[in-house]
Amino acid sequence: MPQRVFITGFGIISAIGNGADETLASLKAKQSGIGRLELFESALCNIPVGEIKKSALELSELAGIEHNAHNSRAFLLGLIAAKAAMQMANCNSDERTAMIGATTVAGQDLLDAYYWPMLEGTLVDKKMYQAFTGADATRRIALELGIQHNVTTISTACSSSANAIMNGARMIRSGLADRVLAGGTDSLVRFSLNGFNALEILSPTGCKPFDQNRNGITPGEGAAFLVLESETNAAGKRKYGEVRGFANLNEAYHQTLVNPDGIFAETAMRKAIEMADLQPSDIDYLNAHGTGTEANDLAESKAIENLFGDQLPAVSSTKGFTGHTFAAAGAIESVISILAIENSLLPPNIGFANQMSETRITPVATATHASINNVITNSFGFGGNDTSLVISKAE
Repeated sequence: MPQRVFITGFGIISAIGNGADETLASLKAKQSGIGRLELFESALCNIPVGEIKKSALELSELAGIEHNAHNSRAFLLGLIAAKAAMQMANCNSDERTAMIGATTVAGQDLLDAYYWPMLEGTLVDKKMYQAFTGADATRRIALELGIQHNVTTISTACSSSANAIMNGARMIRSGLADRVLAGGTDSLVRFSLNGFNALEILSPTGCKPFDQNRNGITPGEGAAFLVLESETNAAGKRKYGEVRGFANLNEAYHQTLVNPDGIFAETAMRKAIEMADLQPSDIDYLNAHGTGTEANDLAESKAIENLFGDQLPAVSSTKGFTGHTFAAAGAIESVISILAIENSLLPPNIGFANQMSETRITPVATATHASINNVITNSFGFGGNDTSLVISKAE
């Protein structure tokens, strides 16, 4: 029989705070972290973003390491969250501890400082090249924490860290590891900001998930990691939740667009619920992918309605707080789901004012007290990589 997968620790940093307490306070107060871009100069400086208002030096201090030019924001944010997760779980790495990280932009915040000198023929330390690779942040975090058993990086766009959690749970269920540190990290960089501007999906006002007048995404940055442990390993520990079900499907519909009928998103949720040995009516809260784009929110709304019918759970997207943190989104929203369970709190959906004409989805408007036993959280990436996780109250 597969081992159950319990969450014994977690760490989070985003535009709404560093750690569980600051994050929870922002959720309760409906205090968004979205504001003006200050990290770097850009022609898009008036586009709202979910920025962490800390320099690389300040992040290095928070991470407890010496500041140097090789430290990308992705590495620093990830290390802060990973250390917090391991500390909460009161554990150290051993020969049965694995790590699965996730990122999309990796260390590309360092490009500006080194791209032009490279063009002019100036030799650049090879550590700079390493920072640009997707695996660098995971590798360096694992080295800091002494994790050697299995270290892997996943990059499936916006579902990356949800897939890290899913694969960590699979490793534990199959007996390949006793403990897995799983999550993701991404920072705001010029490359991704310009890229989404080229796709014409940046919101000029701040994202409004599931609103009739939604007008695009709001880029954000942040990191979150969860410590997953087998039932045997977690014996006697405080358990903050259980990863009870998961599913991943690839639509292969379009490079960036989702299938408009939502059938693959519906199937991912259905399969995750079935693995958890639950019924759709058992889901108390749905933390939606909810990017604020016209296509995504409509397709996800259809998927939710098709799956749940007349018994819709409470629904909200928390990207109005953090912005869309890309590879880190699934892990950040999993931590928010854990906080929802732990504090009997339905997080509000910032930016919602008018119901979409095509569906019946009316997101949670204000932070609301409710008994929450089972949460489903969605992360849907470019290319149609759809992942749903069921996180339940630990029994």
